[in-house]
Amino acid sequence: MRTFMRFCRGCRAYTLRDACPRCSAATASPIPPRYSPEDRHGRYRRQLKREEGVSWKTSS
Repeated sequence: MRTFMRFCRGCRAYTLRDACPRCSAATASPIPPRYSPEDRHGRYRRQLKREEGVSWKTSS
């Protein structure tokens, strides 16, 4: 099901535009993505989530 409604996470307003008319922030779909038990990219998403907390050391 495709929806045209968008949600601004900045001011928590609903709109039909890609940018919020109140605060000019980017809007997103208010509906979460569908869950699939056969998630082909789940392994990579979980790996990225684990590595986001790790601070990478730069060589200097």
